[in-house]
Amino acid sequence: MQVGTLATLRLVTPLRIGILGASRIAPTAVLEPAAKIDGVEVVAVAARDARRAEHYARKHGISSVHASYEALVSDPTIDAVYNPLPNGLHGHWTIAALRQGKHVLCEKPFTANAEEALAVKAVADETGLVVMEAFHWRYHPLADLVVALVQEEAMGRVQHIEARAIIPYFKPGDIRFDLTLAGGSLMDMGCYAVHQVRTVAGAEPAVVRATAKEKSPGIDRWIRAGLRWPDGRTGRITVAMYSLARPMIDLRVQGDFGLLSVLNPTRPHSFNRVSLKLRERKLGDEPRRQMVKGEGSTYWYQLRAFHAAVREGGPVLTPPADSAANMALIDAIYTAAGMLPRLPTPVGT
Repeated sequence: MQVGTLATLRLVTPLRIGILGASRIAPTAVLEPAAKIDGVEVVAVAARDARRAEHYARKHGISSVHASYEALVSDPTIDAVYNPLPNGLHGHWTIAALRQGKHVLCEKPFTANAEEALAVKAVADETGLVVMEAFHWRYHPLADLVVALVQEEAMGRVQHIEARAIIPYFKPGDIRFDLTLAGGSLMDMGCYAVHQVRTVAGAEPAVVRATAKEKSPGIDRWIRAGLRWPDGRTGRITVAMYSLARPMIDLRVQGDFGLLSVLNPTRPHSFNRVSLKLRERKLGDEPRRQMVKGEGSTYWYQLRAFHAAVREGGPVLTPPADSAANMALIDAIYTAAGMLPRLPTPVGT
């Protein structure tokens, strides 16, 4: 066989992904998009409960079941690992996968805290493998539009940036509210708001104040933080889950002569609206409103980008350096609110 033919075969080899845990998010985040992307296959799953893993594999058409997370990350037939484990286990198993030569798509939040995020970044830098935090919103065309509007100052010079992530979620025993698993509202839905504000600003803010309401000791059910950038811009993040607050997921950027409002920046494929309202406008010049339509869901865009990064060296918009900065801001918000940053979950618990 000629060398050119061998090279062609390597290029068309599917990206084979294994899933850590029989998670609820994996069908939406990976399994369904993989079925629509040429060159991506989900081929293995592992869970702490072997019977659950086998049932999950049968239900979703996954060919291989591993008896442990260790067995999955060390499987030489797997190219990449999707890590949707509880927050406190993200760092450990991402590093374990990297040490076994696997690329990693890791669910948000990237790790339990900033120190652990830096440890993952160090291993990613050492191995040269692709590591992507699953902030799927950032891979949708809506995110590109919003960033472009801010950079071109369509609303004028930015003065204030605000994001809200308010989703009533009344499940007392859910792992989202388990401190030993690095839970909390800010860690769950709130990390999106943190990332959106940072992405739009294009720089890192300081936390000037924060207040929180606890569901249980150490677990925030509602939290609000005031931010300030070195150039004088201000910001605010409001997050609520175990709360009766009115649901809202949005992003607002106030400029010196206009307001950019984005409804549902987190899941824009479900619905979205981008509005630009200028304080002074010419007669007949109405506020600009539009809905950004894409080719698929945010998860489809994300998995396509992950595949391109692994196979073609494509860009990663949510790399470990960005993840470490995001976790640093989350840690700072907890500290300002009089709470402790999360800790990694001891493996084996």
